[in-house]
Order: sequence, then C-alpha cells, then structure tokens
Amino acid sequence: MDTNKRSGWLGKLLRPSTSYSVLALLVIGGLLGVVAVIAFDTTLHATSTEEFCISCHEMKAHPYAQLQETAHYSNAYGVQATCSDCHVPKEFVPKMIRKVEAAREVWGTITGVIDTPEKYAAHTPVMKAREIARLQANDSQECRNCHKTEHMRSDLQSKMAQRFHQPKRMQDKTCIDCHAGIAHPQD
Repeated sequence: MDTNKRSGWLGKLLRPSTSYSVLALLVIGGLLGVVAVIAFDTTLHATSTEEFCISCHEMKAHPYAQLQETAHYSNAYGVQATCSDCHVPKEFVPKMIRKVEAAREVWGTITGVIDTPEKYAAHTPVMKAREIARLQANDSQECRNCHKTEHMRSDLQSKMAQRFHQPKRMQDKTCIDCHAGIAHPQD
C-alpha cells in the first residue's frame, strides 16, 4: 500500500510532514524527550519519599508507627532509615521493577484490600513474605547499602552477635534471614 493512500491515524503518523523540516521535528522531539525525562525523574523521586509512602493512613498507622520504635528511626548516631532506604533499590532496573511491584499496595488501597488498619494487619503476612523473598533474592542489597560488613566492629557487638556473624555461620545466609523483624518488629 502506498504511503499517500493510507488513511486514519496510522496514515497520518506515517505520512511525511509538509509543514516542518526534519531539523525542526528533531528539535521538538528532543525537547519533548528532555521534558519527559525530567517529569519521569521528578515523579520517581516524589514517589520515593517517606511523605509519599505514609500518605495512606494505613501505612502511617501500621508500618511507619512500627519503624518509629526501632533503632533504624531513632538512635545515638542520628542516622535514620526511611521507607525507600529499605524498600526501593538504588539501581535503576531493580528500582523500576520494585516500583511496579509497589503499585500493588497502592492498588490494594484503592480497591479496598488494605484500606483499613484491620485489613492491612490481616494482609501483612503476605506482604512481609513477598518483601523477605525479594531481599533474600538480592542478598539483602538494601541492607548492604548502609551496613558494610567489612566495616563492622565485632568487638562492639554483643557476644551473641559475634557468634552469629562468624563467617562460617554466615554461609548461604543474608541479612534478612536473621533480621526480618528489625524495622517492623510487631509483624
């Protein structure tokens, strides 16, 4: 079929422009691309903030309240982990995968699966198991973003922690295997 004989929206898209030069179309496309990248990055950043995460009342009432009771929230060093530190990978592709997965919780709120504290609590074991499996699969990468095993001082750890952190005991284990309740202890 000849390009000039095509009809409909596809034909209009495939027909050469009669009013704009190729350079003008490239510049417009480039500008639209820059705007799209900036909008994407801004949205990605905004949806990775603690304020966004706890904007749903069930998130603020349950997991955020639990986090506030832990050393990840308040400690002698003044270092504080936020929701995204543990639940959003730093690397681009894993971050995009996690963002798509996290849409499940947003959808659960919209559709009423976890829209009340009671429903959230009932659904917590499923969400926790999914998150533990994710961390086991990536060798607890989000933990390791902050906690560097090569910088750990075993002499400052409790005797039990020193025993469990011995290299021979750590084989085939990752952080989440022993520390699953560290940020959300009541689950």
